[in-house]
Parts: sequence; C-alpha cells; structure tokens
Amino acid sequence: MIQSESKKYWNPYVAGVGLGLTLLAVFVIMGRGLGASGGFTSFVSFIVNVISPSHTESNSMYSAYLQNPLGHPLADWLVIEIVGVTIGGFLSGLFSKRIFLGIDKGERITFKSRLILAFIGGTMMGFAAKIARGCTSGQALTGGALLNLGSWIFMISIFAGAYALAYFVRKQWI
Repeated sequence: MIQSESKKYWNPYVAGVGLGLTLLAVFVIMGRGLGASGGFTSFVSFIVNVISPSHTESNSMYSAYLQNPLGHPLADWLVIEIVGVTIGGFLSGLFSKRIFLGIDKGERITFKSRLILAFIGGTMMGFAAKIARGCTSGQALTGGALLNLGSWIFMISIFAGAYALAYFVRKQWI
C-alpha cells in the first residue's frame, strides 16, 4: 500500500548534522560508536542462555555477551539503544502521521512473495552483519567516521550490490 499524499520529511542536511552530533555524543559519553547488531546478539545470547545454559557456556560467542560488566546481558547499552530507536521511530511516525498498517509491494508481486523475499533479505543482512562484525549502522556510521577501511569497503559493497540487483528487483515494484 503506497500512501497517496506526500508527507514532509526532514531536510537531509539537518538530519545528517543531527546524526553526526549524536554519533559524536555517543563517542564522548560511551567511548564507542553506534551499532545495533551487538544489542541483538546480547538479546539472543540471553534467550539462548535461558533455554540452554550449558550451550551458552560452551559457546565462546554467547558466553562473551553474557559477561556484561553490569551482570545482565539486557543491561548492555546497545540493547537500550535498540529499544530507544524503536520507541523513537514509532513516536516520529505517530507525530508525522506516517503510521499505517500495510505491506508495501508492487503490482507484480504477491503479498506472500513480498514477505518471503523480505525475510530472506533480512536474514542475509543479519548473517552478513555477524560476518562483517557489525551492521550497517555500526559499519557505516561508526566505522566510516573512524575512516576504517573495512567499513568503507563494506558500504561500497552494499551500494554496489544494491545497484547490481536493482534491475531485477525493480520490475516487482513497477
């Protein structure tokens, strides 16, 4: 479902400056940059530990996330960041009257196919974020701001991959 009336968005330059100041504040206050995949991994580690504590103890990735200095993996500030981003995004949509229930799709694709492709794409991005040791927010914002070569290669690859696939995917949206 595509909205018929256009809603006013923030000026991208103002939003970019705001994002830059947010990143700077996070560096100053927390001593590290933004990112979401670490928070999700903390949450997953907590859930796996509830289900099978012996598995998390024997798995170095899970056990590393469970050794939070505050004693609980959900106390990780990245988990709180994700909660804040979710609430902030919802409030932003609510105040700008952009919240609606629906599935965006083109005329040539079914709802089921759209949901399957979205699930596959999200799964691939999550897997890639683990391999790359950071999601797009962590790699692009934090790594890019630190002039990390790997982060720049990651983002160039994301854009190149999107442009390469656009020809095939675009037909579903027309």
